[in-house]
Amino acid sequence: SNHMGTHLDAPRHFVTAGKTIDELPLAWLCGPGVIVDLRDEMDELGVYTPQMIEKRVEVKKGDLLYLHTGWHRHYEGQKQQDLVRYFCFHPGPNLATMHWMLERKIKWFGMDTGSCDHPMNTSIRNMRPDIAAQFAREHGKSPEDFFGRFEYLHKLSGRKVVADMFPFHNWAFQEGLLHAENVGGDIELVLGQRCLIGAFPWRYEGLEACPCRILAFLDLGDTPIEAVGAAAKAMMT
Repeated sequence: SNHMGTHLDAPRHFVTAGKTIDELPLAWLCGPGVIVDLRDEMDELGVYTPQMIEKRVEVKKGDLLYLHTGWHRHYEGQKQQDLVRYFCFHPGPNLATMHWMLERKIKWFGMDTGSCDHPMNTSIRNMRPDIAAQFAREHGKSPEDFFGRFEYLHKLSGRKVVADMFPFHNWAFQEGLLHAENVGGDIELVLGQRCLIGAFPWRYEGLEACPCRILAFLDLGDTPIEAVGAAAKAMMT
């Protein structure tokens, strides 16, 4: 599977005729960004908002954005491993967060969770009605009512799309807002920091997603970034 471990989703994952991993230029995969620590407000089925992000860090136009909920501690191989909790109970965003990211022209963002959509804003709410009922008790509304329906136009055909789940995979992908999932590793060493962030997937042709390394480059200051080699220079132009 292309969706194991830390991985980057390309538009083709959900969008017909969307770009594949090999079509994402290096200049787009790397850039300035910030790592946001949301742990103090996140718990099972928690929902984060733009306000939670903005009160912690300054997010600049065109940034790369990493959102740390602490959920990676439940992933496979960790001391607190619990894959049901990891994939079905993790925190996630509301629809307002997607609109905020589009307005900020966020290139792409990453999370330390199994999906960048809230699990109760995906098909998991249909597969696990017991968890959907728990969400309703805790948030005062069913997942369907809490997250709501959304509408947008399919860019190629002009078809009106009406949906009630997966906004960060469907709508956001066609707008160019992508994401990386299962981001863990040493993320806690760079919380709250602004740095240069880079994602480095395999450049196989046609992949709709790909495992990748994601690195934070610190203490670069105003050092210019230079492409080295013919292939790198071609992608930077």
